[in-house]
Amino acid sequence: MLEATAAVPGETASRVGFTRPAVALLQELWEHHGPLMFHQSGGCCDGSSPMCFPAGEFRTGAADVLLGTARLPSPTGEDLGGLEFWISAEQFEYWRHTRLVIDAVPGRGGGFSLEAPTGRRFLTRSELCGIEVY
Repeated sequence: MLEATAAVPGETASRVGFTRPAVALLQELWEHHGPLMFHQSGGCCDGSSPMCFPAGEFRTGAADVLLGTARLPSPTGEDLGGLEFWISAEQFEYWRHTRLVIDAVPGRGGGFSLEAPTGRRFLTRSELCGIEVY
C-alpha cells in the first residue's frame, strides 16, 4: 500500500492510500502522461469516481481540499514525484470520518480520467478512520 502524507491542517494520519494495482496503473500512466493528480468530487456518473489527470490540468481552488500527496515510485523503486489527491470541500464534509483507498479494477474509467482507454478504472473504497475532526 502506498500512503499519502497528511495534508489537512491539524492532521498527522494519512487519509489516502493506493493499492498495488492502483500503483501499477499510475506508474503506467505517469510514463505516458508525466506527473499526475487526482480529484474526487461528489457528483453523479463520472464525478463519483476518482478522476486522474495530468498534474495541474484540473483546476483546484477554495472549493477543494488537498487530502494528501503520495510519492509515486517507479517500477524500479526510484521516486517519480508527488501525486496530489484532492476532494471537493462538499464531498469532504460527507466523508470526513473516512480514509480513502484507491484501487484499480477491470472496467472502463471515467470519460475524462486518464485510465479510461486502458480497460481498467480507479475505484475509491472507504473505511472509517480514527482521525480527529476539526
